[in-house]
Amino acid sequence: MQRVPDGDPSVGLIRALRDDGSTDPATDPRLPRETLLRMYREMRKMRVLETRMVGLQRQGRVGFYGTCTGQEATPIATALATEPGDWIFPALRESSIMLVRGFPLEKYLAQVFGNSLDVLKGRNMPSHMAAREVNQVSWSSCIGPQIPQAVGAAWAAKLRRDPVVAVGFMGDGATSQPDFHNAMNFAAVFRVPCVMICQNNHWSISVPTARQTASQTLAVKAKAYGLPGFRVDGNDVLAVYKVVKDAVDRARAGGGPTFIESFTYRMGAHSTSDDPTRYRSEEEVKRWAEKDPVDRIRRHLEREGHLDQAAVDRVDQELNDEISRAIDAVEKLPPPPLDSVFDDVYAGLPWHLVEQREELRRGPRAPSGH
Repeated sequence: MQRVPDGDPSVGLIRALRDDGSTDPATDPRLPRETLLRMYREMRKMRVLETRMVGLQRQGRVGFYGTCTGQEATPIATALATEPGDWIFPALRESSIMLVRGFPLEKYLAQVFGNSLDVLKGRNMPSHMAAREVNQVSWSSCIGPQIPQAVGAAWAAKLRRDPVVAVGFMGDGATSQPDFHNAMNFAAVFRVPCVMICQNNHWSISVPTARQTASQTLAVKAKAYGLPGFRVDGNDVLAVYKVVKDAVDRARAGGGPTFIESFTYRMGAHSTSDDPTRYRSEEEVKRWAEKDPVDRIRRHLEREGHLDQAAVDRVDQELNDEISRAIDAVEKLPPPPLDSVFDDVYAGLPWHLVEQREELRRGPRAPSGH
């Protein structure tokens, strides 16, 4: 097991789970059995769900999907380490936090289909899930803008003396964007209650991390801004939970922001529009598959006597049934009402848009089936 060299958490790799399923007492968060089982179930749920969604995209039933295969530990750990009132500013691979917070699966899937159940009213491309009811903000496909947004929300919370924390996510590519610098500098100077988490999955689509930075690690960049940086094994859900929980608690107590590098790997394609075989080797993928975060927490649960093969099979059957029911229900729904394009534009709709909406309602409709 790799320990933190010279006590520097921004250079070493913080781990809790050993390869044999045991834990390091120094970093084990010692979570109750129920929480550990929930971690496994939520991570497995994402793996099963996203496999199904990629299948739907390949069948032409949805237009696009971006998976977090191999990166499930960070969003699930973060969801459990934060409070319901904390604000989440995700990037592409953290939308599952919504589900852990209680957002209904059918409404979550409706965003992928962009139909009448979608709380975003079909206005955003798939895999951009968000909902005010669970304090999760929609991310942008542009790289990095959610980082200063998270810092801004944290600053507002500080000014209002609101005891909430903002968590801003990014990929490794975002650390090369100006928004990263602006957010890190502002967060440190104003000591806002924010935790910034970089999922370093080694690939910014087809660009490897080594091609965009000469820094020893990404976490060490925090030193230049005057805030704590931690580098954690992103395939170790227990270690991620502990590091994020400590950072969130510190921020809530007035201790200021933290930057976390979650060292992980994107086992699948960047999205359904990507072919990773064009830029990386199968050997590399196989090496990281041996560090699969779902397998690692399962081994720990089995070692502790909390899980056996029958329970694993039962969880998979329950998840497959739940996901199948949700897909069947959501896929049958109609698109959003046509005149919903006028919603959420102004607090009060001005007269000329009222007239346009009424004209749209009176206008001709496409023949049935089109």
